[in-house]
Order: sequence, then structure tokens, then C-alpha cells
Amino acid sequence: MRDLKRRNANVLAIHDLAKAGLEVFTPMKQMIMTIGGHQQRREVPVIQDLLFVHETKATLDLYVEKYPRLQYRFLFGKSQNEPMTVRTEEMERFINAVSNTDAPLYYRPGELTPLMYGKKVRIIGGLLNNYEGRLLSVKGMRKRRLIVEISRLIAAAVEVEPSYIQFV
Repeated sequence: MRDLKRRNANVLAIHDLAKAGLEVFTPMKQMIMTIGGHQQRREVPVIQDLLFVHETKATLDLYVEKYPRLQYRFLFGKSQNEPMTVRTEEMERFINAVSNTDAPLYYRPGELTPLMYGKKVRIIGGLLNNYEGRLLSVKGMRKRRLIVEISRLIAAAVEVEPSYIQFV
């Protein structure tokens, strides 16, 4: 879904939907903002208008009508009648990986170049057991990071203990 409220709004759509009892997620990062002449540390969405809600379309239609700045997200080239969906397994995998690391690095579509995709690996043990993917390959980076993606939307690089990495 899309949240069209401003980044510095006191209440974002994620807060409204969570208060209504819906299962909602958006990748967040800490940011220092000046509000009313005072600097405050706030959690803001990594991608301003990106919001994931685990609910049926019929239920979400009620909230889209109730909150005018909440919209469905559609894919380019697809029918405008069908909102974008993410498979439950893919979403749970992404949320699990991001929530089990201290400082994930987020990338928007197009920010990861083919050169940044390193060797194919499988994680054996730890919180990310049985995850498969590619390591992030950035010159000068000492930490090992696994790239976890939601295709065409967002990617996150999460830190992985080198002893858990098995090259495929």
C-alpha cells in the first residue's frame, strides 16, 4: 500500500492501521529531525510511501475509504483493478531477517547493481538458518551481509556471522 502522509507527520498510516488491529509492517530507520525548533530522533519509513498490510482486499477497502491518504500500490503494466500483492512466505522471510539484525542496510529498486551481488550462499545455523541468497559485495566492507529482497520493491542487507555461511 501507499501512505501519502508527510514524513514528519505525527501519526502515519502504519500507526492508524496497527491501532485498528491490522498486521502491518514498513521498514523503518532512525532519523534526527528538527520539529518546532528542537531536534528529535524519530523512526521514519525507509521508503516514504511503502506499507505492507496482511489483510484481505475487502477489509482494506474500508480503511482506504476512511483514510484519504492511504492508497493501493499497483505494478506498472498490470491491470489497474488488481492491487500489488507479496507472497506471505516472502514477506515473513523479509520481516524475520530485518527484525533479527541490529542495523540492516536498505536498498531501493535499482540501487543494487549487478556488481554488488556477490557469491551465492546458504546460511547454516543462527537466526537466519536455511536462508539462501547472495552476499553483498561492496569494496572495503569487512562485515558479511546477506541480501534479502522483496522483488521490485525493497532489498535489505543483513549481517551474517561468517561461521554460518556455506557457499553454494
